[in-house]
Parts: sequence; C-alpha cells; structure tokens
Amino acid sequence: MYQNPSKFTLQGTNTYLIGEHNPYILVDTGHGLETYPPFLQEALLDHTSTIHADKPYISDIILSHKHADHCYGLPSVLKLLRQLWADHRGTSPYQPPRIHKIPLHTPDPRMQYVFESLASLPPELFMADPSGNPIHDLHDLQTLPVTTSSADAESASLLVLHTPGHTEDSLCLYYPGDRAIFTADTVLGHGSSVFEDLRTYMASLRRIIDFGTEGSKYGPVYPGHGPVVDDGLRHINNYLRNRITRENQILGALQKSPPPDGVWTTWTLVSSIYADYPRDLWEAAARSVDMHLRKLEAEGRVESPGGEGRDTEWILT
Repeated sequence: MYQNPSKFTLQGTNTYLIGEHNPYILVDTGHGLETYPPFLQEALLDHTSTIHADKPYISDIILSHKHADHCYGLPSVLKLLRQLWADHRGTSPYQPPRIHKIPLHTPDPRMQYVFESLASLPPELFMADPSGNPIHDLHDLQTLPVTTSSADAESASLLVLHTPGHTEDSLCLYYPGDRAIFTADTVLGHGSSVFEDLRTYMASLRRIIDFGTEGSKYGPVYPGHGPVVDDGLRHINNYLRNRITRENQILGALQKSPPPDGVWTTWTLVSSIYADYPRDLWEAAARSVDMHLRKLEAEGRVESPGGEGRDTEWILT
C-alpha cells in the first residue's frame, strides 16, 4: 500500500509483489515519496517468506501506465534494491531488474520525467533491453514467468492484457495460479475510474469481461486503488453497466424538453442527471458526461450545434 490518499487515489496507490518467493515481479512503484521504500523493504525481507540468497529480490518491474502515482517511485525502488543487495549479498554480482511497460504512441511529459530520472541513475541499477533502452516494451498477450512451485508453465506465468482507455498505455495482468486479475486504474476497488477515451475504455471493459467469461475465469480483482474485490467478474460487469446506465441517462435527457433557456448543454445535462448529488461533485461529473457525449457524437447518435466547454450544446441526431 502506498500512502498517497486523495480523491483520485482513494486511500492510496496499491503496488503488488507477485510470486511465491524471490525473485518477485513488482507491479507499480508508487509516486516517489520517501514513505514507500520502507514498506517495500519490509515485504521483501519478511522472515515468514522463503528468501533465495542467490537470487535478486525483484527480477522484473511492470509499470501499469504513465500516471505519476504508479511510476514516479521507480528511481527510489531501483536504489533500494541495489542497497538491499549490498547489505545482504555482500560482494556477489548484482542482478538488476528489468523494467516493463506498454509503449506510448503519443509522447507524454510524465514518461519523459521517468526517462530523465533513469538517465541520471547508474546504468547498473536496471537491465536495459537489447537495444539499450531502459524500459522493455510490453505487448498484448505477452507472458512473464512467475516464481512458483508449479510445474505448469501456464499457471506460473503472468499474462499481459493491453486495456487502453484510462490511458493509452493502460494494462491489466492475469495470474492463472491464483485466478487473479490485476486491473491497475482500469477498474478500482470502489468508485469509478476516469478515462482519456471512453469508447476505448468501454471496449476494454468488454474485453476483460469476455476474457473472464470465455475460459480464463478469474476470481479476485486486485486494483490500483481501493480494496481487493473477491467477485471480480461481477465487479467489472457493474463497471460497464454503470457506464451504459450513464449513457442511457444522457440520451433519455436529450429526448425530453430542454431547460428554460431552450437548449441542452453539457452543464444543464449534468445539473439534471446529478440533481440529487452534492454540487461539489458536478465539475468532475461534467468531464465524464462530456466524454460520453463525445463518444455518442463519434457514433453519430448526437451532434453539437455550437458552444464550447461545459456550454457546448447537444441534440439527438
């Protein structure tokens, strides 16, 4: 658990160690605050776990997406792992971790910050890819081995699912050994997630649901924020159902007579749909409603005669 609570991170950003013993796979690295490395160190040195002295503590680090609270802690994690090796392995050669992430097609300043941070570190703190890049590109349906006692290679592998929408590079991870799916910020433990592209986001939710329905059935959801949810498939179905319900509410409102000024805008739709919610939630709701309207516009179901921002006007086609 990472101690950075806010209205966007709920009680904090979750990070996960996957594997029965070291070397583990670490999913996400937190925001980079100094409170996180001690938590990670405690978990890695847990005396109740089997520790293989000749193996690194972590072999691979997966960054679930570009947001700062998931990847800005990378430099401090790399430094911690090197220090732990020096403290507990003596002069044995250090085996640095590989860093993995779905590549971005659109440059983003947050990832530029990560690359600059890595460039400032000694190169022996991480294992570059064959081309010398510090981050190994992940791709959809790629698998990474997990340290387990299972002889079944499939159940001892972590499967990458590219699930864009929250961000372009968002992913989920499926671990058959525990029938667990790690959803990062695509699906939270409670509440709703934000998204860059709603149409893509809803397609990703449908994909995760189909994945859980058609054979790779999963139990718990391990989210990027919020508590673990035991009935993962039901939880993700509810996520998609909530988006469809909101969409239907917008279409239903547009079918009614417009407000006294004679036009439906993004803001008047928000004030109608969220009338029973506190006003301080309306600004955040406006972004969600606007994303739904843009999706419906791309599908040819609504159009905008004019206006800008929250005053954008909307009518049914």
